[in-house]
Amino acid sequence: MKKLKKAIFIGSVGCGKTTLSQRLKGEELSYNKTQAIEFHDQIIDTPGEFIQHRNYYSALLTTAVDAKLIVLMASAVEKKQTFSPLFAAAFAKPCIGIITKIDLATTEDIERTKKQLALAGATKCFMISAVENQGIETLLDYLYEEGA
Repeated sequence: MKKLKKAIFIGSVGCGKTTLSQRLKGEELSYNKTQAIEFHDQIIDTPGEFIQHRNYYSALLTTAVDAKLIVLMASAVEKKQTFSPLFAAAFAKPCIGIITKIDLATTEDIERTKKQLALAGATKCFMISAVENQGIETLLDYLYEEGA
């Protein structure tokens, strides 16, 4: 039986971490503001405030110890730079980027977000719309453990 790599989702408030978590688990999509770190079988869903306020960086670093993969998430329609350059280097683990809300974005928005995630340390980038179910299958193929 295939098993997902244990991943920690990090991104700003409203970027789609919880929605993607719901989609990957096959749950009905419903808005649910994450108030605290939520541990699921293979997903660690973090509140957006943890990346938006440096005081919480230590909580991200500590929580990521159990993850095999760091997932930096950014909404293509958000204009702000969420992650500082080389942010992912603090984790010393593989890191990917996920661009969310591509169904609402222009090509220019997506390219800008892709550059931001690469600058933060994401070595591979996936483009998805959890609401429209775009790019989810490609992402799942990557997230499944090899040989599991």
